[in-house]
Order: sequence, then C-alpha cells, then structure tokens
Amino acid sequence: MTPQLIHAQDCTPQPWRNGGGQTRELLAWPPADPADPWQLRISRADIDTDGPFSAFPGVQRWFAVLQGAGVALQLGSEQVLRAGDAPLYFDGAAAPGCRLLDGPTQDLNLMVRGGKGLMQAVQPGLAWHASLVAGGLYTCHAGRWTDGTQTLQLDAHTLLWHSQPRSARWQFLADDAAQAPCAYWLGFSPQSATTGDHA
Repeated sequence: MTPQLIHAQDCTPQPWRNGGGQTRELLAWPPADPADPWQLRISRADIDTDGPFSAFPGVQRWFAVLQGAGVALQLGSEQVLRAGDAPLYFDGAAAPGCRLLDGPTQDLNLMVRGGKGLMQAVQPGLAWHASLVAGGLYTCHAGRWTDGTQTLQLDAHTLLWHSQPRSARWQFLADDAAQAPCAYWLGFSPQSATTGDHA
C-alpha cells in the first residue's frame, strides 16, 4: 500500500484571528464535519508574535519546534523548546502563553481526541516500530524513507501518512545527516480501532 504524501507548501495557510501567526492543516481525520469532529489533526504553524495558544478541551497535544530560535511556553512552569528538542506533550485544554525566544518559529502540532497518539524525533540510523494503527513521518529536510518493502525519496516539509501493519518498521535517512532535527515520527490509533476502519 502506497503512503499518502502531503506537501506543506500545497496546504493553504489559515491566518490566526489574533494576527500572531498562521496554520497549515496537513491532515485531519475524519474529514471536517460539525457532527463528527476530528479525532486526529496534524498541522504546521508559523508563530510570528508572542501570545497564548488556543485551548482544545478533551484533546492530547504534542508540539515541536522545526525552525527558529525556539519558544518558551507557560505550563505551570516555563518550558523552553528549541529546534531539535524532543516534542512536548501537554493537555490541549491548557492554553499556554507562548513567548518567542528570538524571532518567529515554525512548529509541528499533533492533536488527538479520544484515541492514542505519539510524536517522536527520528534517531539517525535507528528503526522505528510503527505500533499504532496508522503512522506518519514529517520531514524537516529531504531524505529517504523505507519500511523494508519500499523506499521513497521525500522532499523537505512533507508529511508521509500510512495505514500500515502493526509490525511495520520504518527508517528515515536525511540527505544531509548533519541537519537536526531531520524528521518526526507520528502515530495514531482511533478511539474505536477496528480492522479496515482507521485513518
């Protein structure tokens, strides 16, 4: 089965109402429907000014800095995140204040409602066990992805999304291994995962 490829540049940016940045929605499942809200949302944000995040009650959230000097988030105590740091997990009901460390940043968001999710930085040379129902890879830089049966060359800022067997083992090798971070693994299982009924 061929993975789905979503290029960030092809996703329409949605300016924030407060004027502090914009979001490109890369993937939402199920597709937007007021009667059936998404369980999974992956997006890339450009943060231009300081300000609070939006609150998403009932949502698990992961956040990683892709480019820029980084941010400081107010989550009880101040959490400083820079490009290359491990993703930060927090309750989406929190609306942390966000302070830019030194200018705008580009950031990756994974949000899950009711199911299971994960986001992990790719470790060069190490395989990733895609243990959830669906899995993905977001590339910060160009490189090669393989699951042992097929290999794909990916451009920078591409989301690869795949509904794969639970035993799948993936690897990603950036064309320029000196760049960090090179990519992030993403995983998702819906609240009521059944065979043939998943993202």
